[in-house]
Amino acid sequence: MTPKTKTGDLGPKTQVPRPDLAFTIYRVPVLHNLRVTLEMIKWEHSVFALPFALCGAMLAARGLPTAHQLIWIVVAMVAARSAAMAFNRLVDASIDAANPRTSARALPAGHLSPAFVATFVVGSSGVFVLAAAQLNRLALWLSPGALAVLLLYSYTKRFTRWSHLVLGFALGMAPAAAWIAVRGSLDARILLLTAAVTFWVGGFDVLYACQDFDFDRQTGLHSIPRHLGIPAALWIARSFHLVMVGLLVALLIVFAMGKLAACGILVVILLLLYEHSLVKPNDLSKLNAAFFTMNGVISVLFFFFVAGDLLLRK
Repeated sequence: MTPKTKTGDLGPKTQVPRPDLAFTIYRVPVLHNLRVTLEMIKWEHSVFALPFALCGAMLAARGLPTAHQLIWIVVAMVAARSAAMAFNRLVDASIDAANPRTSARALPAGHLSPAFVATFVVGSSGVFVLAAAQLNRLALWLSPGALAVLLLYSYTKRFTRWSHLVLGFALGMAPAAAWIAVRGSLDARILLLTAAVTFWVGGFDVLYACQDFDFDRQTGLHSIPRHLGIPAALWIARSFHLVMVGLLVALLIVFAMGKLAACGILVVILLLLYEHSLVKPNDLSKLNAAFFTMNGVISVLFFFFVAGDLLLRK
């Protein structure tokens, strides 16, 4: 006699697939890879350029842009930076693997596949173009060119020591792009802020590149520290930041901003002086603090002073 079974009983060895379990199995690796990718590109460091983009938007609006404009400007900024950083990690994977400072990054360490990162780049680029389309026609038309600059920067250190300024321009486009997002046209005055961000980023990227002086010299990669030495590179970084301050003063004048914005420039000067005091030719131990902390603070505080100046004068 065989034991009776209930209707629908398939026996102890038969398992019915659970759709919810199958979804979880396939979903978790994707979410894990996405989390690792966001950690790899340090997406929170969008704070470097985003406040300057918001400055450009507020200068264009002479106050607050619309909520629609602000939302899509932020989406465009985060998506563009995410695409650029992921692409940089992708094309530099072999270089990162050979550099002791970067060998633990996700791609050389095998935590992510190149195919997943490439998909992330394509997806982020698509979100950027979509955001541009939500703003206005000129922003949409210019979005492929902006992406080209952002992505092609990753190759510049293979042939020029001035890659620092190319990176600076990639971020410096942000305030001009935000102006276009609000106005649908470009005003030459906002290019002062583009130039200021270019030299600001170029300066702290020169500082950051000092860490890889020996590696760049051994592998033939190009940078200002590698070609001119660390002491000269520190002076060039200082000169870049001096130019930045001059451009910010010119920006204040042409937009007829008030005392609060002038105080913002003074704060930037003080923070830059402190940043450079942390880095010495024979002591680069505080470089990460100088790079990540001070520059994030500089961009955020400058935005708050400019925003306050514009809002209080309305």
